[in-house]
Amino acid sequence: MSALDQLKQHTVIVADTGDIDAIAAHRPQDATTNPSLLWKAVQMPQYSDLVDTAIQSAQQSVQDGDRLVDDIVDRLAVVFGCRILDIIPGRVSTEVDARLSFQEEATVERARRIIELYAQSGIDRNRILIKIASTWEGIRAAERLEREGIHCNLTLLFGFGQAVACADAGVTLISPFVGRIYDWYRARQGGDDIPAESDPGVASVTRIYNYFKKHGYDTQVMGASFRHTGQIIRLCGCDLLTISPALLQELAASDDRVPRRLSAEAAAAMEIPVVPMDEATFRWMLNEDAMATEKLAEGIRSFAADLERLREWVKERCQASSLSASEASGT
Repeated sequence: MSALDQLKQHTVIVADTGDIDAIAAHRPQDATTNPSLLWKAVQMPQYSDLVDTAIQSAQQSVQDGDRLVDDIVDRLAVVFGCRILDIIPGRVSTEVDARLSFQEEATVERARRIIELYAQSGIDRNRILIKIASTWEGIRAAERLEREGIHCNLTLLFGFGQAVACADAGVTLISPFVGRIYDWYRARQGGDDIPAESDPGVASVTRIYNYFKKHGYDTQVMGASFRHTGQIIRLCGCDLLTISPALLQELAASDDRVPRRLSAEAAAAMEIPVVPMDEATFRWMLNEDAMATEKLAEGIRSFAADLERLREWVKERCQASSLSASEASGT
């Protein structure tokens, strides 16, 4: 069997892309998108029909201004999500506006809106994961949404305290970022590669997985943001792993042996103390972890910047459409 097929025996594979053709090629169980991936996808000519659908449906309910742009962006995420769900058997993750990362109430309202748009397309909420940044406010929003039956994927997760707070809040899934943790530590040791067996990103996900399984949390762990297949193979057995098309292709072409590394049974036998969590503890643990503090802030800024690029692109697309319509009518 290929390395990918071996991995699938122990771990749910998730495609980390907005490219629907790439998802169709690899047939993962689930898929996840974010503003950066969506920004790339909307510029691909093969998806112009999805873009037109999102713009036209938004224009029927919202007239103009920032509300129209925000509605189009949400609808873009949903139409891409619906197309992806036609291909995969599982769930798709759709992200809330990163600019709301420190606003609990606004995050809840935007998540409800995304679920409403999916419902209008006939998609059951159980096939959707709402992606929210793992800030204290984001975690509190996710806790409320989970009580409403809206399942959440807490993203931009770099520190152990973030993971514990998410599990205590009862979120469905978390996405610890292996590659970005790796990048931070690699930069501080002069750019030298870090072997997978001592990779701090791999170690972070392993620690979180073992803690969750030891203490019986239902929250699933989905390793994310990989730089090479060695990181992925070291996490075989994790609940889920979200992998880019390029690395999926590399795994599919490899016949290397992929032994299981993580298991609930092994974690249950470990001595792992419970970490009591409240807001003060959360903020202190984040403050004491320079990597997690920096990468969380950087990730929010990056997603917000890509979202703004997408919003500007939408504005230009709407203006071009309006101009074309005016010329066609002779006005």
